[in-house]
Amino acid sequence: MPQLDNDLTLHRLAELVSAETPSAHAEGLLRCYRLLREWGDPLFGRPAEIVTVRGTPHLFWRPVREPAVLLLGHADTVWPLGTLADRPFRAADGRATGPGVFDMKAGLVLALDALALAADTAHVGMLVTGDEEIGSPTSRALIEKAAAEAAAVLVLEPSLGGAVKTARKGGAFYSVDITGRASHAGLEPESGINALLELAHQTLAVHRLGDPAKGTTVTPTVATAGTVTNAVPAAASLRVDVRAWEKAELDRVHRRLGELTPVVPGASITLSGEINRMPLEQQSSRDLLALARRIAERQGLGDVAEAAAGGASDGNFTAALGIPTLDGLGPDGDGAHARHEWADLASLGRRARLVAGLLDALADPLPPAA
Repeated sequence: MPQLDNDLTLHRLAELVSAETPSAHAEGLLRCYRLLREWGDPLFGRPAEIVTVRGTPHLFWRPVREPAVLLLGHADTVWPLGTLADRPFRAADGRATGPGVFDMKAGLVLALDALALAADTAHVGMLVTGDEEIGSPTSRALIEKAAAEAAAVLVLEPSLGGAVKTARKGGAFYSVDITGRASHAGLEPESGINALLELAHQTLAVHRLGDPAKGTTVTPTVATAGTVTNAVPAAASLRVDVRAWEKAELDRVHRRLGELTPVVPGASITLSGEINRMPLEQQSSRDLLALARRIAERQGLGDVAEAAAGGASDGNFTAALGIPTLDGLGPDGDGAHARHEWADLASLGRRARLVAGLLDALADPLPPAA
């Protein structure tokens, strides 16, 4: 297998992190995609397409022969424009830091290195989306179509403590909107219907829908109510984040949220939202994990550990279609979505060799697990 150019890898990582890409920010994403096309088109031997959906651009290299393997990642980050002024890219003591370096620009860079190491890329496709961090509202259909035409999906999201992710919770997001009636809080509070008081009742009711024994979390996250201090609030709103390992649990919580009833006389409740991602179940990764372990052993890359992750990714979409999916093939590191975010530079080369080995092995139909 050819040698990697570590200086080139570091240069690319610095360039990508220095291109700020908040979710759905077309200008920043296109700047990032220009870099990826400059580096990726020669590796694929064909140009990438920009696919824009409702104003958000996504980048796609299509495979040109079967069995196709889809490399899947995202360029968007949770960090707003201007973050680089406070936390620019830095590399020191074997670590790279900067907004989005771990989640998941280092994964995109090591994907390029894997392509450079692979024997052939004709059967490889790569989709880089621009809205994963906000639930993939414009990219989901594109992801599902690309995955449906692939024999396997390799997700370059960061590892979990060095382990690949063979299971992920599914997620759902809701808004509980409450309508009351305004009145003067001093002159006639009794004639109002206090939406904030109803919000307090519903916040506690929503929280009780979680099931710690099953790992199901139902978390009230954002609440708003009222306009001024001396008025009974006529409206209130509660945002809710739901996570579960099992589809049945997501369905249960969805049903129970729809059954919420007002406590304050005269108040009304409107629920909006839906299940966003089904769980990624362990069986979706079984054969690919076994293959990765054989490749790692053959190449002397050490053990490939597996882990279950509470957060969801676009790999949830592909696994839900029944496509073999292995997630968490990105770098080691820590601090996704946190100011201390960092990526282990030494891990990029190891992961690139593992992904390249998977791409070569998957040039033929996926072999079954031992």
